[in-house]
Amino acid sequence: MWKDFKAFVLRGNIVDLAVAVVVGGAFNAIVASLVKDIVTPLLLRPAITALHAEHWEELGWDGVLYGRFFAAVLEFVVTAFVLFVVVRGLSRARARTRVVEAAPAPAAPPPAEVVLLTDIRDLLKRDRAAQ
Repeated sequence: MWKDFKAFVLRGNIVDLAVAVVVGGAFNAIVASLVKDIVTPLLLRPAITALHAEHWEELGWDGVLYGRFFAAVLEFVVTAFVLFVVVRGLSRARARTRVVEAAPAPAAPPPAEVVLLTDIRDLLKRDRAAQ
């Protein structure tokens, strides 16, 4: 059962799907931060300025938050690198497993009786050919 589970998990499609889901989630965080922390504040700034609001905090506007966006990008890069290392390790393990499985086992030497019978057969063939 463990062998079947290992073969299922190490199949290329499963690993690719897992990587896609994780990287997609990290990329979603980048897009969400871009919209929430950079684009929306830049679009709202003219409206807030038009209100002549002196106390921005009272309106709940913190300004453009570049730091959150850069943190999301950094998190994406770190996540992608960790996944790269994990997938690379899985690929190497899979390659080693294939090499071990692909190597044929050396043939066992035939039993002594078989060797003796083969020698007798060869001698009989040689004697018949000489007559």
